[in-house]
Amino acid sequence: MSLVSLQAVSRSYPRDDHEVHALIDVGLHVERGEFVAVTGPSGSGKSTLLHILALLDRPTGGCYRLDGEDVSALEDGERARTRNRRIGLVFQAFQLVPHLTVAENVELPLAYRGLALADRRRRATRALERVALAHRLTHLPDELSGGEQQRTAIARALAAAPDLLLADEPTGNLDEGTRDEIMALLERLWSDLGLTLVIVTHDSSVARRARNVGQMRNGKLTVRARHAMD
Repeated sequence: MSLVSLQAVSRSYPRDDHEVHALIDVGLHVERGEFVAVTGPSGSGKSTLLHILALLDRPTGGCYRLDGEDVSALEDGERARTRNRRIGLVFQAFQLVPHLTVAENVELPLAYRGLALADRRRRATRALERVALAHRLTHLPDELSGGEQQRTAIARALAAAPDLLLADEPTGNLDEGTRDEIMALLERLWSDLGLTLVIVTHDSSVARRARNVGQMRNGKLTVRARHAMD
């Protein structure tokens, strides 16, 4: 059974006197432990696809199953709980809370889950060790470099031990050298921890690192194994 299964998923938005079709009958199957990149030009639908995978948006047609469970029509509260417990998110803009320390930022999703402080701190410290930031526990985000902020965001996503790790343009705000460091880190974590990783990116050099690559064009998705594209 696939961890992620999209079957004929569509997403439309009303605009003025017509509808915009952001996704059109998208099918996607991601096995547990797989590394997939989705690329495409701006406006192709790739961010909409990620938002649906992250339970931040709902499809207007089709079915989304997460580990066999139909999550397409969950109520808002259950969607939030499922996202908190099963999905890790890494964003282009890091999305760190500026007045919280590195450790507190990583702990935040665990606090929403209701875990005790000692358990939250233990998990956060372990996640920060994995991204080589254990020495930055008490620093604030604006005291970090861009690469360190993204590593903090990755640690926050890992701390909850998600089934699925989603990254939305994770290197988009980074210079080329830092981009390569972050991608090397994500690849190592994917390999060492057996993560299921889906990255949305416009950067072909990032997409080439994935084992399977999806191309979004005009709301439609085509997926190929990387070796078939080389």
